[in-house]
Amino acid sequence: MTDLAAKPYAELLGAIRQRIQAAQSRAVLAVNTELVRLYWQVGQLLDARQQEAGWGAAVIPRLALDIANALPEVKGFSERNLKRMLAFYRAYADDPAFVPQAVAQIESPPQPASKVPQPVAPAPAGQVEPMLRLPWGHHVLLLERVKPTAERRWYMAQAVTQGWSRSVLQAQIAGAAHARQGALVNNFATRLPAPQSELVQQALKDPYVFDFLTLAPTFHERELEVGLVAHLEKFLLELGQGFAFVGRQYLLTVGENEFYVDLLFYHLKLRAFVVIELKRGDFKPEYAGKLNFYCNVVDDLLRHPQDAPTIGLLLCQGQDKVLAEYALRGIDKPIGIASYELTRALPASLQSALPSIEALEAELGAGSSAPEAP
Repeated sequence: MTDLAAKPYAELLGAIRQRIQAAQSRAVLAVNTELVRLYWQVGQLLDARQQEAGWGAAVIPRLALDIANALPEVKGFSERNLKRMLAFYRAYADDPAFVPQAVAQIESPPQPASKVPQPVAPAPAGQVEPMLRLPWGHHVLLLERVKPTAERRWYMAQAVTQGWSRSVLQAQIAGAAHARQGALVNNFATRLPAPQSELVQQALKDPYVFDFLTLAPTFHERELEVGLVAHLEKFLLELGQGFAFVGRQYLLTVGENEFYVDLLFYHLKLRAFVVIELKRGDFKPEYAGKLNFYCNVVDDLLRHPQDAPTIGLLLCQGQDKVLAEYALRGIDKPIGIASYELTRALPASLQSALPSIEALEAELGAGSSAPEAP
């Protein structure tokens, strides 16, 4: 056997493996892209026939059965999924990912009198993001759970950018992530240059939901801190993409004094350290000054020349936004103030459907006084 030098061979093996994996990823993406495009086109055909011939929903069960008989090896064309394809087309009938410019259309014979839509060539790469990169299961979830188109597209973009699985996407929708993004009180616009200030604003949210923790109402801040680190994967998911955990109770030495940061992170996209301070109860103005001090020390001791300024994030159980805005006026470091919740609030529609304690007590009282059945 030919003698192979270890290092060159390992480099060759690594390069080949990297290319194989890249090709596999492209193949999976291509398959998904074509599948989503196919489902849109099937929905387009169904819509066209219904518009032209006045066919009702009764055609779909028959169509599902006939497709199953004609192509038994093909899955995904059940009655339920065909209805989803129709809804998918109607939701994105004019989306540029599916309707490229006329010059890009495949040349085809003149359309028959039935006006059945003809296939079109794939849109340019820049037009297929993120619509065609998202798996079909994600699209179904978005169609069923998110009605406003703008919100749906926000979740779509986030799911692609952050690599959310379907279960993670479902959790983000349940937590109304779109409404919380960038909602915290902050001084980023005056303490950071654009576009860094906008990036930081969108990287943080308010409130944060830590419903994966089980803490007694009288918990201590250290218990909250320990719980978040113990559930670090879920904590990082709630924080959002880009956060890398550096340490808990991170030691900062200033002269002969020692200080401990509750949680220290580094944000890979922002290229900045993020100091997180956790407080039980409502926000107090003095909290901002302490966090400003920590950011100054981290900038001097840990920040590299190529890093952006350290960001402070103060998490309290409650906050008066006016009080928080006043507290940030004299702060020279970029700081955001947000609240956190240990239980996810029920939607208003569901809250109104639940009986009150008084109603339950009244019903139980009435039940206990009723005579027993013979």
